[in-house]
Amino acid sequence: MGCVTMLTGWFLWFMLFWIFFLLFSFAVGGFFMFRKFLKSMPKKDGKSDLDWERYYVEKTLHLWNDEQKEFLEELVKPVPELFRPVAKQKIAGKIGELALKENAKQMTLDLIIRGYIIATPKRDHKFLRKKLAELQIDTKPYEHLFQ
Repeated sequence: MGCVTMLTGWFLWFMLFWIFFLLFSFAVGGFFMFRKFLKSMPKKDGKSDLDWERYYVEKTLHLWNDEQKEFLEELVKPVPELFRPVAKQKIAGKIGELALKENAKQMTLDLIIRGYIIATPKRDHKFLRKKLAELQIDTKPYEHLFQ
């Protein structure tokens, strides 16, 4: 019985904090890994959401010029840096999908903005509106996409 130590005082609180912090970190990481796993699961057509995103980006890569790539980069700046590449891939995939559906010969500002609005979750539309206002872009023609 001489070897048994009771956890008391600050060390007890530190250990409890550390346990809850680790559990929270694992839960958050697991949530994002599970979402990525679901996106990589094949659908009825045999391709996953990620496959379709890559397909649309590859098929329309030649339509982008440097100015339009910089504009997309500017639009995704409000996205936290950790998630920015994933967001950019998703948004570029949606823009590419629109471009292919409309048989676009080149990317336009209108296509980029419409694709960005469609690809962005509704909860983030206020940040997108703010960014477009900073860039002095009128959102009135796109109001129906924000609904």
